[in-house]
Amino acid sequence: MKKVNVTLVRLLQFVVFVLFTFMVIAYFGAMVLLPLDAIALLIKLLGAVGLHGFIGALIAIPVIGYLCLIVYKTPGLCKMIVDTGIDLVKTGKLKVDAFNEIADAVKA
Repeated sequence: MKKVNVTLVRLLQFVVFVLFTFMVIAYFGAMVLLPLDAIALLIKLLGAVGLHGFIGALIAIPVIGYLCLIVYKTPGLCKMIVDTGIDLVKTGKLKVDAFNEIADAVKA
């Protein structure tokens, strides 16, 4: 019965590990994909106004690049965004490590 309990604890530990890994990848992936999505949406908007997609891209890329520059130059904003992701990683590690104590208690 102890082996079943330890296996169950390890399975739950793996599920929590996968969940936090997915959240970290989604968080940092969103930081990369957000400007790209803004470029695509601005190109579509300029296309609806009547500009060709290539001309819309020539306008949209510098505009979004300038907005990213403003975000980058905002004091503390980039550091806060990265620190939030790092805190997510640390929280996930602490939660996964907490399962080791439970597994040791079940073994004894």
